[in-house]
Amino acid sequence: MYTVGFMECNSFIQTHMNSIKQYLIPLLVGVMLAGCGGDSPTTDNTNNQPGTSSTPVTESPTKSADDKDSTSDKTQTSSPDGDKAIDTEKNSLTLDIYQIDDQCENLVSKKVAVSGDNSVDAAVGKVLEQTSSGDLDLAGYRVDVDTSSGMATVDLRLSPDSQRHFRSLSTCEQKALFGGLRKTLIDNSEFNISDVRFTEQGKEIEL
Repeated sequence: MYTVGFMECNSFIQTHMNSIKQYLIPLLVGVMLAGCGGDSPTTDNTNNQPGTSSTPVTESPTKSADDKDSTSDKTQTSSPDGDKAIDTEKNSLTLDIYQIDDQCENLVSKKVAVSGDNSVDAAVGKVLEQTSSGDLDLAGYRVDVDTSSGMATVDLRLSPDSQRHFRSLSTCEQKALFGGLRKTLIDNSEFNISDVRFTEQGKEIEL
């Protein structure tokens, strides 16, 4: 009895298993096909492609309209020194400064530009620059002009340490110093000087 029942049960199971296989096999095959045919994950290999550089590219900043060329914004301005130089040229005066020649015979003229202000003092200073020596040490000078008579008085002062005095000058040295001063002051007509006298601290120099 039990043997017959077991065989019937086994036959029932086999019959249903065959039916189940008919449905499961196509289902499993479909799942496997779906898994194989699906989209695989992609990897960006752009930087690893041959011939391409992996160095990041930096864009240069775009020049804005406000960033103008520095040279175009420069304006020409006149400097105070330039204006001062122009004023100096306008106020300058060209004079004939006389100095002794190499043979110590004649006084020759030399064109020199001096300031128009105190031009008489400037002319005397130019002559003294050309005739100064180490032995005769001048401490200063002063020029007074009498406009009514045309007489100019040049007062010279020696340094206390000067090794020589005016009276000890040679004839050539006297001509260079006093002759150069006299001719310079008289021959420049702008000064309106007709005669020159020389003093040392107010005392007339006797040569």
